[in-house]
Amino acid sequence: MPRVGLVIYPEFAAMSFAAMTAFEMVNLRRGRPVYEIEMVSQHGGLVRSSLGADVTTAKLGDTELDTAIVAGADRLQTFDQGLLTTLRETASTRTRTAAICTGTFALAEAGLLDGRRATTHWYYATEFRERFPAVRIDEDRIFINDGAFWTSAGMSAGTDMAIAMIDEDLGPDMAKEVARMLVVQSRRSGGQLQFSALLELDAKSDRIQNAVAYARANLGSGLSVEDLARVANLSSRQFSRAFRDETGQSPAKAIERMRAEAARQMLEEGRHPIEYIARATGFSDRDRMRKAFISLFGQPPQTMRRAVKAARS
Repeated sequence: MPRVGLVIYPEFAAMSFAAMTAFEMVNLRRGRPVYEIEMVSQHGGLVRSSLGADVTTAKLGDTELDTAIVAGADRLQTFDQGLLTTLRETASTRTRTAAICTGTFALAEAGLLDGRRATTHWYYATEFRERFPAVRIDEDRIFINDGAFWTSAGMSAGTDMAIAMIDEDLGPDMAKEVARMLVVQSRRSGGQLQFSALLELDAKSDRIQNAVAYARANLGSGLSVEDLARVANLSSRQFSRAFRDETGQSPAKAIERMRAEAARQMLEEGRHPIEYIARATGFSDRDRMRKAFISLFGQPPQTMRRAVKAARS
């Protein structure tokens, strides 16, 4: 029976438990233990979480784990050298060594990620890159699998990483079942971007929020400034000024970003050709969509689709 351990330390983020719930769900769906799940720490015993709750742990190194996942934290931690030494000593004996969010810093500090691709939360990516130049950090990905080492972005991405591990162990059907049981809208591939243009757009007034909601629901139509201004019950000039004041960008730029994000999501689903996606999201042709992708994501749609297919395979 595979043994999966969550490596925790004082003030670790309690949300890291969500990744372990994915493995627990496999046991529930199979009606029998498939994974043995443990909480482990450097010395064993009680470890306090970010929420103030004490968690009982076994001592890391005393338990043979097939998968060890270092928990993340709400802020960067100073990792004990003893913990890093134990991670180095035991990594070679495991099938997988992984980290959630800022836990990637522990693997990097232990020297386990040198020459490898990895990811972490976008907020800490610059500091990570400065501290660990030997690691090929890619903050645009929600999780990365490089050989026996797995790393994920923010806390929720740890669940995506866990589901991908289940896919590797038990196949895609069980992975999809776990995603459904966890009420995850869709199984996100590791190639998916951390940032969403749809989430970045934060209007403050009801009028601009209504216009943004209308735009999201009608990306395939023309969406002129006049159209959006009518939804907001403002003149075109008033609307453009209010929109820029509240969102920090022009209506045209915001619409392009929303269209590109919607197109990227359809691209990752892999069900439609690029020409269809371009029309459905209001780009009118694939050349305009290609230019928007290069400007916003740094790569054309074809390259992104190939990366998603490679991550899934």
